[in-house]
Amino acid sequence: MPRILLINPNSSAATTAMMVSIAAACCAGRAEVVGATATRAPAMITDGMALAASAAEVVEIALAHRDGCDGVIVAAFGDPGAAEIRALGVRPVVGIGEASMRTAAEGGRRFGVATVTPALVASIAALADGLGLAAEFTGVRLTEGDPVALAADPARLVDALAAATRACIEADGAEAVIIGGGPLAQAADQLQPQFSVPIIKPIAAAVEQLLCQLSA
Repeated sequence: MPRILLINPNSSAATTAMMVSIAAACCAGRAEVVGATATRAPAMITDGMALAASAAEVVEIALAHRDGCDGVIVAAFGDPGAAEIRALGVRPVVGIGEASMRTAAEGGRRFGVATVTPALVASIAALADGLGLAAEFTGVRLTEGDPVALAADPARLVDALAAATRACIEADGAEAVIIGGGPLAQAADQLQPQFSVPIIKPIAAAVEQLLCQLSA
């Protein structure tokens, strides 16, 4: 059975455990998932500077674990370090941002992103542009309030993301909505029943794309 290393670029072990649990459930026995947590980043990355700074440690973690895994998931929405790991040829690597955008845009669907971090809006738009998906990307809709405080209140987080998702659909014309952020994965699981359009869960998208690569 293949072994997947899920790297959390945020320095929260609790978030890593939550994301590993979700990824393992998505694998449904097709792979084992183990986690690794960054130590030099904030507990929750909320701006572009911290996102970029986290890339070096993500690469270090991948290199340190290369003999113990078959593939890597970078579990922060901006995919810090994923391109560098890919260039080094360490192991197949999938970032949750790229994976979710490619899934959301399947069949030419227009897609938006609902998230909590206003200081990462430019990074999200740049990711869509870099993937050649700018024409399909309808933009980002944000929750209100401090991102860290919101993430610490699960019920409030779900409600706030539901409102942002609704804005993506009703105001922007999104035909699929990504819940943008690894730490938001648990909330993303609760949103689909509220909407008729696909709600894209980045960790699930990354698992499916990595398993496809590993089985090719």
